[in-house]
Amino acid sequence: MFEKSTKSNRGILLGQDNNALVYLVAINLLVFVLLTFIKIIYYLSEIPIEFFYKQVFDWFTLPAVTDNFLNKPWVLFTYMFTHESIWGLISSLLWLWAFGYILQDLTGNNKLIPIYLYGGIVGGIVFLITVNLFPALANHVTTIGPLIGAGAAVMAIAVATTTLAPEYRIFPLINGGIPLWVLMVVFVAIDFATLAGNNAGIAASHLTGGAIGFLFIRQLRRGTDWGAWMNHFIDWLNDLFSPDKKRPQKDSRDNLFAKSIGNIKQKNSDITQTRIDALLDKINQQGYQFLTEEEKSFLKRASKEDLL
Repeated sequence: MFEKSTKSNRGILLGQDNNALVYLVAINLLVFVLLTFIKIIYYLSEIPIEFFYKQVFDWFTLPAVTDNFLNKPWVLFTYMFTHESIWGLISSLLWLWAFGYILQDLTGNNKLIPIYLYGGIVGGIVFLITVNLFPALANHVTTIGPLIGAGAAVMAIAVATTTLAPEYRIFPLINGGIPLWVLMVVFVAIDFATLAGNNAGIAASHLTGGAIGFLFIRQLRRGTDWGAWMNHFIDWLNDLFSPDKKRPQKDSRDNLFAKSIGNIKQKNSDITQTRIDALLDKINQQGYQFLTEEEKSFLKRASKEDLL
């Protein structure tokens, strides 16, 4: 069922149009640079660093105390782009790029951001519920630090990618490569082990993010795209602010077989351009993995008969 993306010559490059992975990396970097710059100003001005956290940093992070969260509900969105240490940022971005590259290569350009946001938002909600509902944590909730970082969002992408292609192998020089599912078992086991500790809220948010990634792909295979409304909203915004710019119906760079069938022309009544366009749209929306065997066979046959 799974065909490695190495069959595609498409590379994900910095600056490529509509590259969701680059957008996510850029936002995380920009937020970190902005907060670090403000922190430096506080330091050089000899303002106690505690004031930076209270006056600036806390307005980006998700607090454990529910009342504090209700006073600044937007942090449910901003926390997943906020990192305090450079090592935490590098770790998140490395895993985001590793799994996000594979996911985007398999499903196209419009699944990555919805999975990231769903994982982060639901993970944040579960963090709040966990630290305020269970007595072992609720009795000390005021001493629990805020939730920061892309952990839950990246976990959602990692599990979604693994669910889609569990046998996809990385680090090929190590005994032929390590299957994605092996790495995911390790990560999930680590988070599961930390449930019995002070970081239980963080572990719960990560595990929930992973569950969201799994459910997203399961629903996508059943024909339901949870991210469709987000993409339609983004398209609407693009059309609103760029009314003179016509948005293309499909971006051939977003799918696995675009370069091999993009120049297909109608040759006989059995292989029609109309159906080819319809299948290209389906690949762009759902990914090559979700074509039926008959549809895959149709595209391969079209490619063989029409490409020079």
